[in-house]
Amino acid sequence: MAEITDPRFMIIDHPLVQHKLHILRDKNTGTKQFRELVTELAIFEGYEAMRDFPLEDVEVETPLEKTTCKRIAGKKVAIIPILRAGLGMVDGILELVPSARVGHVGMYRDPETHVPHQYYCKFPPDIENRTCLICDPMLATGGSMTAAIQFLREAGVKDIRALTLVSAPEGVHAVLDFDPDVRLFTCSLDRELNEDAYILPGLGDAGDRIYGTK
Repeated sequence: MAEITDPRFMIIDHPLVQHKLHILRDKNTGTKQFRELVTELAIFEGYEAMRDFPLEDVEVETPLEKTTCKRIAGKKVAIIPILRAGLGMVDGILELVPSARVGHVGMYRDPETHVPHQYYCKFPPDIENRTCLICDPMLATGGSMTAAIQFLREAGVKDIRALTLVSAPEGVHAVLDFDPDVRLFTCSLDRELNEDAYILPGLGDAGDRIYGTK
């Protein structure tokens, strides 16, 4: 198995994450359960991706007395799913940050060249002021992810964090080499890509398994 030591790259290796991931990989896991697991794993990743958000003191009155507590200090979040599979991760992160805005990047991969082609891109109007969490369950070649990062940089975004569930070493290197400031989170660093640019051992086509298509 590949090993990547870049400090911008984090594997979420919590036992519950690994347990849920083994069910996600199973070809016999049905669409409903697969979709639920993607949401649950997105919640785990969201916790880690936002771990370093700054805090500030705030006074709260409990039923017994006043006390000083902590709250997140002014961070604005945008969730950017890469269509269509990335949509499966959005609800999980919205559970954590209900006030987050959601933008969308639509891309499809050429079946022969494996190059991504954009067909849709729309961001919230204040995107440059937000921490952006790009969501895509599979990081294969890295083409779609690097394209999404480029769109956000061109829109003025400074803080970009990429969240994936299963990643190939080729895609991880491509993303980290493309942008010196991006941070990348995944639940598993898999072995390699096959000749058709599918992740091995992987979990199949995430979009098809989320939406019950082939």
